[in-house]
Amino acid sequence: QVQLVESGGRLVQAGGSLRLSCAASGRTFGTYAMGWFRQAPGKEREFVAAINWSEGITLYASSVKGRFTISRDNAKNTVYLQMNSLRPEDTAVYYCALRRNNIATIRAGLYDYWGRGTQVTVSS
Repeated sequence: QVQLVESGGRLVQAGGSLRLSCAASGRTFGTYAMGWFRQAPGKEREFVAAINWSEGITLYASSVKGRFTISRDNAKNTVYLQMNSLRPEDTAVYYCALRRNNIATIRAGLYDYWGRGTQVTVSS
């Protein structure tokens, strides 16, 4: 089993920045892709960003491209989401996910493990 623990979410004003972290523990051997998803109240969970294991290839949702940056520290089994120029519509619970496959994907159903989420609230 793999455990994922997100941190870094809080209340921030519009235009501000946050960095989310997600630490993986447990059976984290091998290569794997990691992703961030978010879910706002009354909405479905949506893809935010993902990164593969080896080449660092990244994927972004169009709504966050240019504002958010995903990165990872393989030695620490940790993935980060740097969020800049935050908007009220970025308010959501942000979830980290791990896929036991090197290929990053936007499809939530292809991820094998999920964290419990961290709340990000952007005030206008």
